[in-house]
Amino acid sequence: MSDISMVHTPSGIGVVTRAYARLLVAGFALLPAGAIAYLAGIQAPSLTFENHPFHVLAIAAATAEGTFVTYVTWRCYRSSGEPLLRWLTLGFLGFVLIYTLHGAFTGVAHHHLWLFLLYGPASRLAMSFLLLVGLLSFGRPPDDVDTRTNIRLWGTWIAAFVLIDALVAAVASSTIAGLGLIRALESGALLFSALNVTVLIVRRIRSPLMVTFGISVTWFALSSLAFLLGRPWNHMWWLAHLIFAGGFFLLSYAVVQAFHTTRSFATVYSQEVMIARLAAASVRTERALEELQLTNQKLEHLAATDPLTGAVNRRYFIVRMEEEIARAKQDGTPFSLLALDLDNFKAINDGYGHQAGDVVLQTFVQKCVDVIAPYEGVARMGGEEFMILLPQTRLDVASTIGGLIRATIASTPFGGVSGKHIALTVSIGVAQFGADGDSLDALFRTADQRLYCAKGEGRNRVVAA
Repeated sequence: MSDISMVHTPSGIGVVTRAYARLLVAGFALLPAGAIAYLAGIQAPSLTFENHPFHVLAIAAATAEGTFVTYVTWRCYRSSGEPLLRWLTLGFLGFVLIYTLHGAFTGVAHHHLWLFLLYGPASRLAMSFLLLVGLLSFGRPPDDVDTRTNIRLWGTWIAAFVLIDALVAAVASSTIAGLGLIRALESGALLFSALNVTVLIVRRIRSPLMVTFGISVTWFALSSLAFLLGRPWNHMWWLAHLIFAGGFFLLSYAVVQAFHTTRSFATVYSQEVMIARLAAASVRTERALEELQLTNQKLEHLAATDPLTGAVNRRYFIVRMEEEIARAKQDGTPFSLLALDLDNFKAINDGYGHQAGDVVLQTFVQKCVDVIAPYEGVARMGGEEFMILLPQTRLDVASTIGGLIRATIASTPFGGVSGKHIALTVSIGVAQFGADGDSLDALFRTADQRLYCAKGEGRNRVVAA
């Protein structure tokens, strides 16, 4: 218990460290603001770095990464059904399908500037809006399986994004295209990103992955601010791209973390919660080990095998039956019981001697073990009477196993003494927990009754009803 007490932090230092951690998160989230202020203060807006191949390469890399992250997010959504992940998948998908054209039209920047520029803010606006819709769905029940696998739903959204691409192209060629429209789109992206941050703060959503989500959308908002302050190809414009890429990397990192843990943004626990859970699990483990040790001591006392055949004895078998009954009552899974009796065994003892009879019993048990593997429930109940426990096995399967045992025994030449071979058959009665009783006595009684029926019907047969 002393180890558990170590996880409790003194209240004073606990408050200070928690406040410090929050300040660090806020500082990291606002870090790009310093770069924007620095560049705005010292850099002349007229200085540019216009490199079309580099821009195309950067957009291609962003598109490839965005496609990969979209797929991983979709896999998380398929697994957990979390509504946030559905909208996050759509946000990534929309960004990729719209932003790709920003790179594709780099070559026309000189003679069709608006066609080149409009796809950038349009992609960021679409993504920030879809992220906001997803955030507003945080905490709602998971989508049903049909919704997760609805191909028509995803096809409709893809068609919508393609329509947006066509609409942007049409607007870029119209009279309303211009710097004012670009500013309006970028301002919309800034607004929706800011609303994302506001919702996170107001709803006090603080799970680890959602904190990363909050930092990411803060960087998205700051990238839109940098785009508003910048001009095409100048250094502020390139910084805006870099800030947005940083936010995208952070959000994709959160997605990958979700994929490798719970595939959910809501059920990845904080460090404090995990430590508390580990402490509780440690207590449960200690108690379980103590109980296991006591159980092992009891089993060591009770467990014994039949010295002649190696089968378990009656007492141990009854203990196993009681355990199996308790398990079956708890989870509802049936099990079955075979009652076996060697036919005319007394004649073997009388005709070949007790030594030969002992060899027959030993061989019989081994043959049964071979047939029922991996089951390990052969017990000698007395003389030539045996029982076999078949956990999690229905009556029809148990009857089949009984038939295999019967056929195996009937076709096996049992070795006696002096090189003589002895023919042997077995009669078997089968009972299933639940259908034939839910107590030890009821199951034994039913199995024995069916065994006697097998004897009465001519021996060398299996009776299951």
